[in-house]
Amino acid sequence: MPFLGQDWRSPGQSWVKTADGWTRFLDEKSGGFVGDISSFCKKDDHNKENLFNSVNYDVAAKKRKKDLLNNKAKTQYFHQEKWIYVHKGSTKERHGYCTLGEAFNRLDFSSAILDSRRFNYVVRLLELIAKSQLTSLSGIAQKNYMNILEKVVQKVLEDQQNIRLIRELLQTLYTSLCTLVQRVGKSVLVGNINMWVHRMESILHWQQQLNNIQITRPAFKGTTLTDLPLCLQLNIMQRLSDGRDLVSLGQVAPDLQVLSEDRLLWKKLCQYHFTDRQIRKRLILSDKGQLDWKKMYFKLIRCYPRKEQYGDTLQLCRHCHILSWKGTDHPCTANNPETCSTSLSPQEFINLFRF
Repeated sequence: MPFLGQDWRSPGQSWVKTADGWTRFLDEKSGGFVGDISSFCKKDDHNKENLFNSVNYDVAAKKRKKDLLNNKAKTQYFHQEKWIYVHKGSTKERHGYCTLGEAFNRLDFSSAILDSRRFNYVVRLLELIAKSQLTSLSGIAQKNYMNILEKVVQKVLEDQQNIRLIRELLQTLYTSLCTLVQRVGKSVLVGNINMWVHRMESILHWQQQLNNIQITRPAFKGTTLTDLPLCLQLNIMQRLSDGRDLVSLGQVAPDLQVLSEDRLLWKKLCQYHFTDRQIRKRLILSDKGQLDWKKMYFKLIRCYPRKEQYGDTLQLCRHCHILSWKGTDHPCTANNPETCSTSLSPQEFINLFRF
């Protein structure tokens, strides 16, 4: 049975011993969080800024101050390592096993987000954890998760890059938390409900900051993208792996709008992300009787996952079961360590810790 401190109960809760055991009752007059959180998460988007204004914060000032102090702590509780040993069971030589939370704490993800090759990989990993694995993290790992997320947001605000990517991440996390806080009392989240309410407030604040970003045109009078020959412009656009980026680029100038509608461009994009069998199941003809590759692409991404591509990934050594970033040396005992390493996608990293 876990240790329960003196402030383990949420406001407005009372426990009565019955023949079937201890039963929780809610006092409606006290305005506890348990009865209010469900209504917070059902608000419309245009009322987001007033989402938490109706919350009754009738909690002792000392307790509230303690919760916020614990939430704002930025101390790293684990020594950051370049590699970790992944063991899934106890043996005579080693006791215990490695969990997702332990790997998340010990691997240096804080430094990884500063590397442009690893940024998208870490963001995708944070999104997968927010969707389904947040409750599997320990309390320290959950705090570390929020600290890393804050660093990601600050980096985006400074660089003004990957804005849409982080918006989607924050929206996914907020939606998951709205679902989880309604199940308070079922031990799905570690920590006091006040702390998670404060974290949800932080997410709304970050979303507002991202929405207020104003990207200014640089004072550069040299050669621009539209000054290049059309073949080079089309070649650059073929390097984009997201159709939404193509649409955004086409909105910059009329000439780019014409290039962004090129059928061959969208055909290559569909063939890059999806198999021939998937494409044949989602054929769409235009008014001219030709395949409309642009509409097919946006229909395919709603039905199938896109191909993921990252500049740098985590890798697992099959010989010694060591997890590390690419290019990181580890004490491998194999004769050919290069042939033993396997690159892991973010989803494969999550699956590695499912026992």
